[in-house]
Amino acid sequence: MGQSTKKSGPFQFFQFGLIGVGNAAVDIGTLNLLLLLFHTEDGQLLLLYNTISYCLAIANSYFWNANVTFKRTSKGSKYQRIAFIIQGLISLLISNGVFIGLNTLMEYIGVPNWIRYNIAKGFAMFLSFLASFFMVKYAVFKDFGKNNDS
Repeated sequence: MGQSTKKSGPFQFFQFGLIGVGNAAVDIGTLNLLLLLFHTEDGQLLLLYNTISYCLAIANSYFWNANVTFKRTSKGSKYQRIAFIIQGLISLLISNGVFIGLNTLMEYIGVPNWIRYNIAKGFAMFLSFLASFFMVKYAVFKDFGKNNDS
């Protein structure tokens, strides 16, 4: 078994995390740009903005993780693409739930909107990042063995 045969554990999590920093920049940058251009207090629009920003980040995530972090097990198969979309949708639900829930809680206690949007987004990104890592590692780009090339 050569060094390229297996890459896992802390190093893989570190790579995923570095890519996650780029994804976070796309995610929070897009959200803040939308809020700057089309400011709103409406919960449905906030949900839409969060969804748009998250979807851009998840597309960025797929590109980089398939080509870097999970390159050895990424085959671009139909299964992997569908599994990635499913994990993305689950992570989006986590992100939206945390974002809207925490934003609502902080609004109730009087935290100014720009601060609460970004705090809620930060928590949403962190929790969806953790969920995404484990789903991507153990379901999407799972190493099914050398003999399974589909």
